[in-house]
Amino acid sequence: MSSTPYVQLEQEWRRLHAFHGALSLLRWDAAVMMPKGSADVRGEQLAALETEYHALLTTPKITRLLDRAQANSQGLEDWQLANLHEMRRQRDYAIATPVSLISRLARATSRAEVHWAEARRQNNFDLFAPHLEEVVHLVRDKAALLGQALGLPPYDALVDEFSPGISAADIDTIFKALSRRLPSLIRETLTLQAQRPSLPLTGKFAPGKQRALVIEVMRSIGFPFDRGRIDESEHPFTEGVSGDIRITTRFDSADLFSGLLGAMHETGHAMYDLGLPQAWRDQPVGRDRGMALEESQSLLLEMIVGRSRAFVQYLRPLLEKHFAVSGAEWEPDNLYRRLNNVQRSLIRVDADEVTYPLHILLRYELEKKLLSGELAVRELPEAWNAGMEQRLEVRPSGAADGCLQDIHWALGSFGYFPSYALGAVIAAQLWESLRSHLPEIEQQIARGEFGGLFGWLREHVHGLGAKVTVKELMKDATGQPLSATALLRYLDNKYLEAAP
Repeated sequence: MSSTPYVQLEQEWRRLHAFHGALSLLRWDAAVMMPKGSADVRGEQLAALETEYHALLTTPKITRLLDRAQANSQGLEDWQLANLHEMRRQRDYAIATPVSLISRLARATSRAEVHWAEARRQNNFDLFAPHLEEVVHLVRDKAALLGQALGLPPYDALVDEFSPGISAADIDTIFKALSRRLPSLIRETLTLQAQRPSLPLTGKFAPGKQRALVIEVMRSIGFPFDRGRIDESEHPFTEGVSGDIRITTRFDSADLFSGLLGAMHETGHAMYDLGLPQAWRDQPVGRDRGMALEESQSLLLEMIVGRSRAFVQYLRPLLEKHFAVSGAEWEPDNLYRRLNNVQRSLIRVDADEVTYPLHILLRYELEKKLLSGELAVRELPEAWNAGMEQRLEVRPSGAADGCLQDIHWALGSFGYFPSYALGAVIAAQLWESLRSHLPEIEQQIARGEFGGLFGWLREHVHGLGAKVTVKELMKDATGQPLSATALLRYLDNKYLEAAP
């Protein structure tokens, strides 16, 4: 007895899922373990797999099966209907992008990633500029083709690829609300902080001890080390698939918290991926619901939980255990104020939660100008520096702590940056709802118990996979449409009414 068209599609996507996992691990290896001189070889490997993946996804067989499955969809369960929708969506995106462009992008971004790392080490943007120019040119072509095929403006097509169902208009509305409030909130918070300065945390903190602390915290959170691992890289990231998750962070011997918070950010991603519905794990509907929701999970763990009084209460004994620290500067109240210290800083990944969205607003503006041609790649460093000075009143001393600090554009990830600020918005809205449903959540976190937190998230976020849109998920989980209101309320309450 032959399989139905829908069952045949599931079989095809299991194969595509295997390719996705292989590509993910090759990218992880390139950032963590691959010799620097192997970039061209790895570029060819990635290009070959990307090309084959694209060929499988765009074969006429897939189109025929999709049409037949759609015509005979009676009897399919809700998740299967959602899966069919996601299959067609993936196919439509793939068919709109020629395989030659996919291959050229894979090679260009592989080269750009290596030259980005070298340019950052040498603080020399010129080493990276020609490779970024090539990537921008190819992404511009991709955006135009996607937009034409999907009936979207080019930049919207890129955003939709990362965060389905969210448009530039949605982003503009949220960013406008943040732009109106955050500058004055930063000034007010800095004034309050100056009245009660925190004590600095001095000393050297061996990376090996930091790693031991991070692993203990990750175990408490619930990260399964039999199905994942943590390593170090230039830029923290998460790769892999649900059964094999790889995360990285970076340690600074002069900064105890940057490595920990970076690891918590990536653990948030990992816990989302690990919490996706296992029964659908090799199907499109079993994937994450886009990067805005992904980033909400990482920022919820890093920013909201990881900088809370409850988490500090849990963390304090671990700091004494791993670093033998003592004194007034290591008391919970001072640690809380240090973790929530607001400052006009240069580096996004180390930014506090009040200034963080302004880092993203700058990148959002710049990448749109790069793609439209309004801003030339060679003009990027000065435009970046001027934007930082305007938004945060700080100016980078060089490209390493300016426009070279993020890897995303080297990887061709235009349309990705808005997901970070959207993630903060979603995280605050989910946290507000979660606290109302679990009033004991902070006491649990203070005891190092994270089961309640992730139980609620699995039910309302992780376990849904890609079955519903972000807007539908937020309405169901919080009872409110997606907006910046909860984030601004959270920041106002934390930094003004109960200023650290």
